[in-house]
Amino acid sequence: MFYDLIIIGGGPAAVAAGVYAARKKIKTTTVAFDFGGQSIVSSDIQNWIGTKSISGEKLAADLKDHLESYRSADFVIKEGVKAETVTPSGANFKIRTDDQQEIEARTVLIATGAHRRKLTVPGATEFEQKGITYCATCDGPLFAGKDVIVIGGGNAAFETALQLLAYAQSVTLIHRSETYRADELTVERVLAHPKFKAITNAETQEIKGDKFVTSLVYKNVVTGEVKEIATGGIFVEIGLVPSTEMVKDLVDVNQYGAIVVDTKTQKTSHVGIWAAGDCADGLYHQNNIAVGDAIKALEDIYLFLHLTN
Repeated sequence: MFYDLIIIGGGPAAVAAGVYAARKKIKTTTVAFDFGGQSIVSSDIQNWIGTKSISGEKLAADLKDHLESYRSADFVIKEGVKAETVTPSGANFKIRTDDQQEIEARTVLIATGAHRRKLTVPGATEFEQKGITYCATCDGPLFAGKDVIVIGGGNAAFETALQLLAYAQSVTLIHRSETYRADELTVERVLAHPKFKAITNAETQEIKGDKFVTSLVYKNVVTGEVKEIATGGIFVEIGLVPSTEMVKDLVDVNQYGAIVVDTKTQKTSHVGIWAAGDCADGLYHQNNIAVGDAIKALEDIYLFLHLTN
């Protein structure tokens, strides 16, 4: 079937675009492996505008429910599949999914978000899921009563630490810089906890263990001193990698792999393709910003579809 628009993604940006596309009667299909985006692992989101507090799982369910309410013959949702390639087909595009479906459309909105950056030091691969984890919400309770480490210095790292403090014996945060990237209020709240300790200017060098993680080795980047900390678990929160593999050779991307867009319209370098959310090169990455950028893109897509008929 041929569509006017294909939206790739299932986070706040993709859902916002989908809702606007449905309301504007744009013949659309949304390709989403799942719904919720990165926030699905958050236990308490307090900056989703209009809602004082909501869990990531509840937000994901609400997003899916909102989009599903517009499902129709002209608004199709393909869940549980991933878009693997986006290929120009004349003035249109063909999207191939991992289950070998092929979908054709006039326009494409990439709203695929980003995925977690992996730790690359010696021992990181060997001990993944053997003491090293990338999801505190998923795995945190397994480390109850243990001394654990969080690697990172942004909001995700401090939120992870806060979750772990509910059941860990102690939480030590390892951050390679002197200053944190997290919100000041979040930092103050976590630093005040009696079971929390932060080590700054600390660059992770190696993960050690036997069948399971037993310690982390770090170097003080100022003094050069190397130290080893015993631990029963390591939670990694060191940033994100834009999920742009399906279009990285089709549109311009920056040095981090994020899609370069016109901030007024969210257009990419390729006519007919827009991008919004954490996969794009916007200066700030938050749910509310992703939603706004996606709506901006959708408004421009609507004009494109009607002005180029």
